[in-house]
Amino acid sequence: MLKGFKEFILRGNLIDLAVAVVIGTAFVALVTAFTESFINPLLAATGGDGEIGLGFNIREGNNTTFIDIGGFITAIITFLITAAVVYFFVVLPMKTIQERRARGVEPEPEAATEDVLLLREIRDLLAGRGTTPSDTTGSATPPS
Repeated sequence: MLKGFKEFILRGNLIDLAVAVVIGTAFVALVTAFTESFINPLLAATGGDGEIGLGFNIREGNNTTFIDIGGFITAIITFLITAAVVYFFVVLPMKTIQERRARGVEPEPEAATEDVLLLREIRDLLAGRGTTPSDTTGSATPPS
């Protein structure tokens, strides 16, 4: 049981995963800083009173009922930036690498269909009777 765990821990995939988590965390911090430093001020400038940003209160004077539209738009922008960077810097290069590796690999033969299996069976039966598919003269003896 411990041997399997040791093999799992020492596999390269686990280290790759750890590196991806660390880089992903740093990237999220970078995108969050960008949206808080640039996007939020732009959204606050387009609407709302400069104090609370783009949004509105459901009940005037009660800040706990504030609907923060700017925060929601910021979250959408953060998600789109993160998704775009992951796609263009991780997914697309990996897809290209896999396609390059696959160019030199022969495709696996497809599984035999029912027709092919039936034809093989007929061929084997004919071979057992002494008649080959290339024997078209009819010299084989008919089955009794």
